[in-house]
Amino acid sequence: MLPPLHCAAVFSVPADHTMFNASPACACGIDFGTSNSTVGWWRPDVDPLIALEGDQPTLPSVVFFNLEERRPVYGRQALDEYLEGYEGRLMRSLKSLLGSKLLKSETTVLGSAMPFKDILGLFLGTLKQRAEAAAGRPFEEVVLGRPVFFVDDDPQADREASETLAGAARKIGFGEVSFQYEPIAAAFDYESRIEREERVLIVDIGGGNSDFSLVRLSPERRAVDDRQADILATGGVHIGGTDFDKQLSLHGVMPLFGYGSRMKSDAPMPTSTHLNLATWHTINAVYAPASQRALQSMRYDIVDPTGIDRLFRLIEQRAGHWLAMQVEQGKIELTEQQRFAIDFQRIEPDLRVELSRQGFESAIAALLERIGASIKQLLADAGVRAEEVDTVFFTGGSSAIPALRDSVAGLLPRARHVEGNRFGSIGSGLAIEARKRYG
Repeated sequence: MLPPLHCAAVFSVPADHTMFNASPACACGIDFGTSNSTVGWWRPDVDPLIALEGDQPTLPSVVFFNLEERRPVYGRQALDEYLEGYEGRLMRSLKSLLGSKLLKSETTVLGSAMPFKDILGLFLGTLKQRAEAAAGRPFEEVVLGRPVFFVDDDPQADREASETLAGAARKIGFGEVSFQYEPIAAAFDYESRIEREERVLIVDIGGGNSDFSLVRLSPERRAVDDRQADILATGGVHIGGTDFDKQLSLHGVMPLFGYGSRMKSDAPMPTSTHLNLATWHTINAVYAPASQRALQSMRYDIVDPTGIDRLFRLIEQRAGHWLAMQVEQGKIELTEQQRFAIDFQRIEPDLRVELSRQGFESAIAALLERIGASIKQLLADAGVRAEEVDTVFFTGGSSAIPALRDSVAGLLPRARHVEGNRFGSIGSGLAIEARKRYG
C-alpha cells in the first residue's frame, strides 16, 4: 500500500505536449537523488531537463566543504576538489540522511557545527539557484520526487522524512511544494512515447531505493485527469546502488584492510569501522578520534595486523571517500565486463585487488532476493499474473546491473524490456507533472 504523500498525488499527464499551450511551465520538478539529481522544466519541443553543471543535466548529490577556501562546492566540482587534495569535508549520498537518526543531529563543517538538515537545504538550494539561472526565471512551485518508502516498515519515520524534505524546499524559497512517487514520474515519461495500451512495471533502482509501480498506460489515457484507477500497485524496498557498493566493498575490498581478521582470542575483529567505510554517509565517522582510539586499542590483539595497519594508513590519508569511489567505479565496470582491478598503490606499493562479476553477484544475492520478493508482492497486490505484464521499464543508475536484470526477467519471462534514461526519466516525468499541477 502507498504511504500518504501529504501533498497532491494525482496520477495525471497531458495527452501530449500539444495539450499545453505554447508557453513554458511556471513550475519545475526536482528529482533529488541519492547519487545524482536533476531538475525538469516543461517547454514545448525542448528536452525538459535543465543543465545544472556546464552542459550536464545531472548534478551529483555531493557537497565538499573546502576548508582552505572556506566555501562549499557541489557536484563534479566537489569531487574534483576532493580528489585534488584540498583539505575539507566531503559528503555524498545526502538523500540517505532522510529517515536516518543522523538527520536530527549536527556535524562539524568549516570549523562550525551545522545541522544535517541545513546541509540538505544547501544542496537543494543550489539545485534551485542553478535551475533558475539556466531558465532565466524564478520557480516558486515544485513537484519533488520521492521514493515509495524513505524507510521500510516505519510509517512515522517515513512521514518525518517527507516532511523534512518539504520543509527544506520551503525554506529555500518554494511557496508551493508537492510530491510524486518517483516510479510514477518515470511512467509519465514512458507513456509519452507509446502507441498502444500496455501493462508496465516501472523498475526504478536508484542510489538508495528500489521502487516499483505496475501501471496501465496508453495513448488514449494521457488526456485523463484522474489516473488512480490505472495505478495497479506500487511498492518498494530501501535498497539501492549504495547498498550494492557496500556489499562489493565488504566482500571484495575490505578484507585487504582487516575485515574478517581474527583476534588472538579467536573472535572476529569488530567490524564497525569497515561498515562505516563501506557506507557513503558514515565514512567521516572513521576519522573521529574515538574511532581511531578504538582501533589502536585492538591493534596488538589481532593475530595478523597487516590488514589493520593498511586501515590505519587509509584513515591517516583520509582516503575513505576515494576508496568508496573506486568501489563504485568497480560496480559500474562490472556491468559491462567480467573483471575489474583496483590499484591501491597510494596505500601500499603493488597493492591491488581484482573484482569479478561473479563475486559481485554473490555479494548482492541477498539484496536481489529482497527486491524480487518486493516485485512478487506487488504483483499479488495488483492481482496480476506475471504473464500479464507487457513491459518492464528500467530506470535509475543501478538498473543496468546484469544480475538484477536477470532476476527480473526470471520473474516476468514474457515481458519485453525497455531502457529508460537511467538518470533522467524521473526528472522528465516530474516536469510534466509540475506543468499539469501548476500551469
